[in-house]
Amino acid sequence: MPQPTLAAPSAGSSLAEWLAYLEHLHPSAMDFGLERIGVVRERLGLDIEFPVITVGGTNGKGSTCAFLDCFLRCAGYRSGCYTSPHLLRYNERVRIGGREAADAELVRAFERVEAARGEVSLTYFEFGTLAAVLMFRDAGVDAALLEVGLGGRLDAVNLFAPDCAVLTSVGLDHMQYLGDTREAIGFEKAGIFRPLRPAVVADSDPPASVLRRATEIGAELLLIDRDFGAVPREQDWIYWSIHGRRSALPWPSLRGAFQLGNASAAIMALESIRARLPVDMGAIRRGLVEVELPGRFQVLPGRPMVILDVAHNPHAALRLRDDLARMRGGRTFAVFAMLRDKDIAGVAQALSGVVDRWFVAPLPGPRGETGTGMLEAIRHAQAQAVAVVCDDVGQALHRARGEAGADDKIVVFGSFLTVAAALASTHSNRG
Repeated sequence: MPQPTLAAPSAGSSLAEWLAYLEHLHPSAMDFGLERIGVVRERLGLDIEFPVITVGGTNGKGSTCAFLDCFLRCAGYRSGCYTSPHLLRYNERVRIGGREAADAELVRAFERVEAARGEVSLTYFEFGTLAAVLMFRDAGVDAALLEVGLGGRLDAVNLFAPDCAVLTSVGLDHMQYLGDTREAIGFEKAGIFRPLRPAVVADSDPPASVLRRATEIGAELLLIDRDFGAVPREQDWIYWSIHGRRSALPWPSLRGAFQLGNASAAIMALESIRARLPVDMGAIRRGLVEVELPGRFQVLPGRPMVILDVAHNPHAALRLRDDLARMRGGRTFAVFAMLRDKDIAGVAQALSGVVDRWFVAPLPGPRGETGTGMLEAIRHAQAQAVAVVCDDVGQALHRARGEAGADDKIVVFGSFLTVAAALASTHSNRG
């Protein structure tokens, strides 16, 4: 593909200038395949020796990466963690030893990728993936955690063969790219599996395509509820696996009952490569308490309670509904905004039984749904609660706070962009 006529940032350019350049470098935002990025990897000489754990799935990828990252750091390892998307800053996507990459570090890596790519056109995500792994190699990390951007088989992170692959869940999302059935989507996501290497599956009902892929290539398939799992108790929980049983584990600091599945998958992944990367249970226990990840059933301080969750598909919305239903007392107000290419009505339907009042807002950009479109989706979902259309997420949150009592709760959800806007609004008001 010919290179677009676009001048690269000059020496001394800022991170913001580089990101603006990357957004327009490739003719399309998504162009799946490993050939182009593979060429640039070869030019960079980007061979790696540290262990890699690749995490894919419809929901739960970010949380599982957060668990893995915290467990490794608590065990004394220097970890590299590459995730997407970000909430407030691109720097969130690349963390080394728990620290977000600095602007200057990212710019230096971008300059090196730009110098190596020549005539090869890369997408925003492909460019960022090469830069992140380059930074991990140069920093001498002990292990890297790579979160799949979309799908798995043809995703940029799949260029780097994992020592262990984790598949958190398979749901209906990104169907215009991955297929419109769980079987089709499962096939794409299982593309991160490798022969003779562990493939940890945390979906309790995986599509047959996932199991078939593991069998066909000879991966070491490790299934939740068969080879590992969690037993919740009132004050603690039990982790069990083919390697043994661990009792009295502290509940994860990441809220939501479903997080036990993500934590269990992370522990199983580390157990499966313990010969190369041993992590003791002391580090696991400490990591369960210390792990942090914004936007995953994140509760902001103060009253009324404000809960931020990036749930943006029906599968995630059902989990959010279950956790909200467990919370007693008060009304539930929803601040709701989504992208137009998502199943807005399906998400609204999942939450309709627990939301008492909706505050809907548009999201910016060509993919953002309008406030009127959000309102129509809620009506289509037959949600009976009153819905109010607001100018933006910040205004919606302000109005919800104004109407909510001290014992009520406000849940902000629908997209990473929705949570980011709420966080930005909250920070602005505090300032």
